[in-house]
Amino acid sequence: MSTDARLFGPFRLECGDRRLLRGTEAIDLPARYMDALILLVKAEGALVTKDSFMHEVWRGVPVTDEALTQAIRTLRKALGDSAAAPQFIETVPKHGYRFIAPLDLPAPARQPEPTAMLVRDSIVGRTSAGIAGALLAGALVGLLYGFAGATHSGAGGTVSLFLVIALVSALSAGAAGAGIAVGIALSYNVRPHGWHWRVAGAALGGVTLGAVANMIGRDTIRLLFGQAIGEFSGALEGFVVGAATGLALVLTQQRIRYSAGMAALLGAAAGLIVILLDGRMMAGSLQTLVSAFPSSQFRFDGLGRLLGERGFGASSRMVTAAFEGAVFVVAMVQAMSHSLGNGGSRQAPDLP
Repeated sequence: MSTDARLFGPFRLECGDRRLLRGTEAIDLPARYMDALILLVKAEGALVTKDSFMHEVWRGVPVTDEALTQAIRTLRKALGDSAAAPQFIETVPKHGYRFIAPLDLPAPARQPEPTAMLVRDSIVGRTSAGIAGALLAGALVGLLYGFAGATHSGAGGTVSLFLVIALVSALSAGAAGAGIAVGIALSYNVRPHGWHWRVAGAALGGVTLGAVANMIGRDTIRLLFGQAIGEFSGALEGFVVGAATGLALVLTQQRIRYSAGMAALLGAAAGLIVILLDGRMMAGSLQTLVSAFPSSQFRFDGLGRLLGERGFGASSRMVTAAFEGAVFVVAMVQAMSHSLGNGGSRQAPDLP
C-alpha cells in the first residue's frame, strides 16, 4: 500500500502507486492526466499555473491550451465534478487551477501486537483473575470455618484461631485456583479450539498442583513435627474440582441461562464426588490435621451436632464438601468470565 496517499470525498489518490480509487474501484486515467491530478492535489489548495502544468506534466513539449483544458475536463468527469459548481477542481480564470476539496491523510495502519506478547498477557490476565476468585472463595470458607471452630478455642485463642483458619483456607484455595487457572489459560492457545480443552486444561492444572501441594504439605508437617498425617486434599480433588470449573466456565461463556446456578451445582457435585471417592476437601483436610494433633483447639463438633451426628462424620463431610465446591467454582468462574468479558487484558486469538 502506498504511503504517499491523499483522501478527498469518496476518493483515495495513491500518488506513489499512481492509482485513483473510489472505494475499491480503480478509476483509469491517462498517464499525463494522472500527472495533472497529482500535481493539483499535492499543491494542497495553492494555485497551479498553466506554466506549472506545461513544465511538470508535458515537460516542455509544446502543446496548446486546449490540451490542458481537455485534461481538466477529463479529470472533472472522473471525479463527478463540474466547472459551474466545482467541488474538487476550481478554475482561476487566465491563471490556472486550484484543488479545493479538503484533503486527509490515511490513518496509519495499527501495527498488530506480537503474538507472543498477546499470548503472555492473556495467560497472565486469566490466571490472575482465577487466583483472585479462588482467594476470595477460600477466604469466605475460611471465615465461616474459623468462626465455627473458634467457639471451642476459649477466650484467649478465639481471634487468633479465627484468623489462622481464614488465612490457611484462602492460601490453600488460591494455590488450587492457580493451577486450575493456568490450565484454563493455556488451553486457549491450543489448536484446534474446542470446549473440551477448557475442561482438560482445568483438570490437568488442578491435578498437577494438587499433587505437588499434597506432597509438600505432608513432607513439611513430617519434617517440622516429626509426625506423619493422614490423607488431605491433593491430586484427586484438584482433578475433579478443576474439571467442574472448566465446564462451568464453558457454560458461562456460551451465555447459557442460569449459568451461575449451574456453576454452583457443578461445584457442589464435584465436592460430593470427591467425598464418594474417599477424598478430602478443605474441611476434611482440617479435620485430618485435628486428628493428627489432638491438642488442637479447632473442632467441627458444632456442625456435627446440627446434622445429628457426633464429631465430623459422613454427613458433615458431604455438606461441607458440597458447600466448598459450589463457592469455589462460582467464585473462579465469575472472576475469569468477568476478566474475559471486559477485555481487561489484551487477548490472544480465541474461540469464534
